[in-house]
Amino acid sequence: MIKVLTVCGLGQGTSLILKMNVEQALGDKGIQADVEHTDVSAASSMQADYIITSNELAESLTDHSANVIIVNNYFDMDEINQAIEENFTE
Repeated sequence: MIKVLTVCGLGQGTSLILKMNVEQALGDKGIQADVEHTDVSAASSMQADYIITSNELAESLTDHSANVIIVNNYFDMDEINQAIEENFTE
């Protein structure tokens, strides 16, 4: 199964909102994934296929083996859907 991390600065509220929106967007596309939310420092040592985060935090994750996807507005379903469409391969 695909492993996805949603990442924010502290790993609390914002990444949880992003996690729920990403799960909805993936579900709408029929993509099965294990989505977890976390903070940027924990994410750097976690295994994942994809990391979805903001532009600023993506800079701290350039060494990660995961495909880093940038979403600037964690509440914008159109942006999230587009990012998933452009980056996820079935």
